[in-house]
Amino acid sequence: MDLLKFTEQEKKQLAKSGADLILTHWASNEDLAKDPKIFTAGEGVYLYDINGKKYFDTFSSLVTNILGHGRPEINQAIMDQLKYLDFFPNYHDTYNVPIIRLAEKLAEILPGDLEVSFFVCSGSEANETAVKLARQYYWQTGRPHKYKVIARKYSYHGTTIGAASFTGFPDQWEYLEPLLPGRMFAPPARCCQCDLGLDVKTCSLACLKEMEKMIQWEHPETIAAIIMDTIPGSNIGYPLPPDGYLQGVRELCDKNDIMLIFDEVQVGFGKTGKWFACENWNVTPDIITLSKSITAGYAPLGVTVTTRKIADVFKQGPGTEFRSGSTYGGCPISCVIALATIDIMEKEKLVERAAETGKYLKAELEKLYKYRIVGDVRGIGMLWAIELMADRKTRKRLDAGLKVGTFIRDWCWDNGMILRNNGNTLVIAPALTTNKEEIDYMLNRIGEGISKAMIHFSLK
Repeated sequence: MDLLKFTEQEKKQLAKSGADLILTHWASNEDLAKDPKIFTAGEGVYLYDINGKKYFDTFSSLVTNILGHGRPEINQAIMDQLKYLDFFPNYHDTYNVPIIRLAEKLAEILPGDLEVSFFVCSGSEANETAVKLARQYYWQTGRPHKYKVIARKYSYHGTTIGAASFTGFPDQWEYLEPLLPGRMFAPPARCCQCDLGLDVKTCSLACLKEMEKMIQWEHPETIAAIIMDTIPGSNIGYPLPPDGYLQGVRELCDKNDIMLIFDEVQVGFGKTGKWFACENWNVTPDIITLSKSITAGYAPLGVTVTTRKIADVFKQGPGTEFRSGSTYGGCPISCVIALATIDIMEKEKLVERAAETGKYLKAELEKLYKYRIVGDVRGIGMLWAIELMADRKTRKRLDAGLKVGTFIRDWCWDNGMILRNNGNTLVIAPALTTNKEEIDYMLNRIGEGISKAMIHFSLK
């Protein structure tokens, strides 16, 4: 493809301006000091940097770009909408045609009775809106004392003060304290590294029982919601919930009149081989949050979706309205992009394709067990993690100070492949359009990187 050209002086100036004038998201000063990248173009599952170097993207631009770059159908949808209306807010008593069409489509494809949408601009906003929705619902129905929210350890829900309050990683909110009152953290359902030190074969869903104890200890009449990622995301490597866990949480919520919020910002929209991850366990929440790949990475959009039964509480006349807003939430351009994304996914059967590709990925990834330091391979559909360990049998961790995972990530980047790691866990989430040849390339590169790391750190 044709690439933008820059002189060496222009490259240096752009790099300097970036370093001086921009605080990057989730910045790593260590990485910025090594080799910051400036990307200029994308085509399919590939990206190009300012030097013209080509990279295969194994993480679909932070799990957003599920259709690859440069889809002409999306470009055309944007241009067609610009002929008529670029923007007017979904404010007070106004709609636009794309936001209505998108709400209709979401109501069609979402499971159960989830069909009333509140549009925002990001996953953080969507999750914060979900909590606000639950709290106001109980306040408005005469139960203002139901305000507490149960989240889970090692789950990520966003970067706003509210969303960070329910994120189970202390390093992401300790500098923001004091945070929202009424927040509690239940044990995660992470069987690959049980927080309770138990064996999944004999634990009898102890993590679920601990959540039930928490509900009773705090008193159900004070709890508004449980917010949880259906499958925890890339921060801890997509551990799948054990059979019966999500069903059990649903039962706890029903029994105790608590709203169940599923955060599917990262794992929704076809990546698991179902439209929405919760469909793999036939469990439907009261509220679901979506963002990231809903627009295939082309524009910001988030949405909080609930049932008519809940939404109707906010439509009973003056004074009962849901009190929240987001200026650009439901921007017509973002909505037509989302509609085009869904249309492409349906026409190309990408949800079904993700399920089939997931089977192939699982079989091929498990071949990496030939490397001694590959301790666990887990995931579903197009979401996978490779956890590196010093000893697979005892699950002894590698010395974190060695930064083995970072070495592999850097080797892959140096060799033209974008790979994400969280410590010694490598995570991949390629676009739904990724073909078999590209998957083979990706896995061969990862294998090479692991081999290089074992030699470098004398881990043979």
